[in-house]
Order: sequence, then C-alpha cells, then structure tokens
Amino acid sequence: MPLSVRPLSAHIGAEIGGLDLSTPPSPDMMADLRRAWLDHIVLVYRGQTLDPDQQRAFVSLWGEIGGRANRLPAKNPRQQNGPDYNAAAMLVSNIRENGKPIGVLPDGELWFHHDMCYAAEPNRASFLYAIKVPSEGGNTKFANMYQAYDNLPQRLKNRIEGRTVLQAFDEIQDSRLDLSSIDIADIKHCHQPIVLRHPETGRRALYVNRLMSHRVEGLSDAESDDLLDELYTFTEDPALTYEHVWQPGDLLMWDNLCSIHARTDFPKDQHRLMRRMTIAGSTVIPAWDNQTAAE
Repeated sequence: MPLSVRPLSAHIGAEIGGLDLSTPPSPDMMADLRRAWLDHIVLVYRGQTLDPDQQRAFVSLWGEIGGRANRLPAKNPRQQNGPDYNAAAMLVSNIRENGKPIGVLPDGELWFHHDMCYAAEPNRASFLYAIKVPSEGGNTKFANMYQAYDNLPQRLKNRIEGRTVLQAFDEIQDSRLDLSSIDIADIKHCHQPIVLRHPETGRRALYVNRLMSHRVEGLSDAESDDLLDELYTFTEDPALTYEHVWQPGDLLMWDNLCSIHARTDFPKDQHRLMRRMTIAGSTVIPAWDNQTAAE
C-alpha cells in the first residue's frame, strides 16, 4: 500500500496511512516521512502494534535516542523489569501499584509546553505510543509555533528580538511554578531564546510556553509576566491547534522545537498508559544568529 499523508488541521498535524511500523520503513519511505514531518510538525500513525523494541527501532531511524527517555524512575521495579521495559522507553501513566504511579506525569490536565526546554540541549522530537486510553479526555493538543511567530504584530517581534527567557520545570508540577517560593538551583532550568531558528527549515518559531517559561531577561517581573501573557494569546490560538483523541495503537511523533503540546483532563478512575521515547537534540539556535538551516 502506498504512503498517504492526510492533513489533520489547517496548520499542524497529518495522519500517515499505508505503514506497518513493526517493520522499519525503507530509506525511500523514510525520506518521504521526513518531508511530511517537516511540513506538518506532528505525524499520526494509527493502528500500530509495537513492542518496546519495535518502537525503538523506528525511533532510532530519526536520530540518536534521547537521554531523557533512557532514565526510568529508579524505585519502580515494574518499569525496570516488567514486560514493557526497554532501555529507551519511559511510561506516562496514572496506573498505580502499591499506591505509586508506574509512570511519570500521571494525572489530569497538563498545560502547553515544549518537552525539555529547560535543558541546555532539548530533545528534538518525542514519540508517544498509546497502550491504554480512557473512554474520554486525556487528549493531546498541539500548536504550530512557526505560525504563532508569524502572527505576531511587528511591535512584539521587535520587543522580543534578541531576548532570552528562563525555562524551569519540576517533575511533580502540572501547572506554573511559583519561583518566589523555591530555590531555582533545586530544579531543572535553562535560559533559552524566546525565538529560535529551526536547524532544518531555517524558519523562526516562538519558544515560550505557559507551563515552563518564567522570566524574560532584562524585564521586571511584572513586565515579564505581561509580555509572556500576551505571547500566550498567540501560542495558544485555537486556530493553530490540532487536538488528538487517542486510540490504542496510535503512535504520534512531534517536533519539539516548532510546536507546543498540552493534555486535557480525564477521569481519575480510568487508566491511561503511554510509552514515550525521544530523539536527542542540540543547543537551541537563536533566531537572530547568522546561522542558516542545514542543507
């Protein structure tokens, strides 16, 4: 069956048909997939049956396996020794054993964010495979940060040019941190450009998000909060989003540099189990650098 690419919204997301990912695609097919990924940012593969090794084999075709996915909770024997264990995998789940979640980010709503923007070298892409899903909710929303930047009025583009923002995250958070009540040295954090240049497309993308972006360099706290709140009206514009309703067997991959994503709430008494893997990235390129996209 030939590869099909069906756009899922006006600005982000495409469903890929005609592929069984339990067998790695050919080099020619991978070239087509990469073009589709650069064009659509989020790719959806439905109806897949993947064990951890098969998922890893597909992910590894896109680049070096990301370090964040290699680190499993040290006190969780099921993740380390159970049937879903793989050295590159991390479970995202609200399932509990002995009162403790078997995975990370277990419950409820999660605000828009870029994965690992608080690291000096954020992961380039995330791959999330659905094993169990609730009957309602637990959807994942994605938004196009190229278009969010393009939609800014010139006064905002001028104001953020050359600036950086503090990105910070605590593993247990599901909403914005109160930096006045914590020592920043105790949590993961990094200063990143507010606008990045994508290493392959060369396009500018906003690199701020409601969950992890905290303080704009060179502004007072009040000025920073006002500026970020104004930027969020563009990053979270519903016209730029695609909301994915999960089914078991879905594999989604997304570009962490030019998209943000969020999770909707779901019933606490229903199970949600996902297997996450990533590919490694590199230092974020500020949009105002004289660097160009890779040939």
